[in-house]
Amino acid sequence: MTEPRWLVETRIAYDTVAVDYARLLPDVVEPPLDRAVLTAFAETVGPGRPVLEVGCGTGRVTAHLHRLGLDIAGVDLSPGMVAVARRTHPQLRFDVGSMTAMTASDASLAGLVAWYSIIHLPPDLLPEVFAGFHRVLVPGGHLLLAVKAGDRLDRREQAYGHPVVLDVHWLPPERLAAQLTAAGFVVSATQVREPVAAERQPQAFLVAQRPAD
Repeated sequence: MTEPRWLVETRIAYDTVAVDYARLLPDVVEPPLDRAVLTAFAETVGPGRPVLEVGCGTGRVTAHLHRLGLDIAGVDLSPGMVAVARRTHPQLRFDVGSMTAMTASDASLAGLVAWYSIIHLPPDLLPEVFAGFHRVLVPGGHLLLAVKAGDRLDRREQAYGHPVVLDVHWLPPERLAAQLTAAGFVVSATQVREPVAAERQPQAFLVAQRPAD
């Protein structure tokens, strides 16, 4: 089966930038509000329960959540990113995979994190992806999304010092909340913060839960 263009472009882009991405982005998550969101998620899920980060990149957020006590693994579309993650964080598990074809078993995860990873998907795929997230979470399981807040497409041709072709979608939090609700989630929090440092747009964080049976 022929892979869609967006998927191939995203994989190639992140394979291209993987080493410099790890070099340029700190292993400690910034800014403080982002860390607070991750800490709250970790405390909500609780230790000893399986969690997955989809679109984990070089594993910096996966490792941060592991330090907060979560039993977490990561999956990413880019083999180059996964190779860096495995080298940098050998104590954690990282696999190559796509959130559009989740291989986790039904109701197998207590938590799921998509930290700035759904922004590369064509927006019309999000309802299907959210249905997949709902499927793999246990009843009562928790989901955390981080996105660039807005409503536009940014087609990038340069990233981390390399020429690339990469779509970045700025997504309206209210639309995401409605799509999560339609997929069967209960949205418990939506947080929007203003841009800091080199950011060009507000950032949004959404926390949702698959209702307990």
